[in-house]
Amino acid sequence: MTRNARRARAIAIAEAKPNARMVALRYLMLAAGATAASLALLLSHVL
Repeated sequence: MTRNARRARAIAIAEAKPNARMVALRYLMLAAGATAASLALLLSHVL
């Protein structure tokens, strides 16, 4: 992601002013999804 895109996204997020708990939950779900995907990938290579 370019710096401009990141800045635009940060501005959009700041303007939207989402609930902090919702943001934390969204990142937590994203992290959980990434972990599950990497684990599945790892298992598919091992098995």
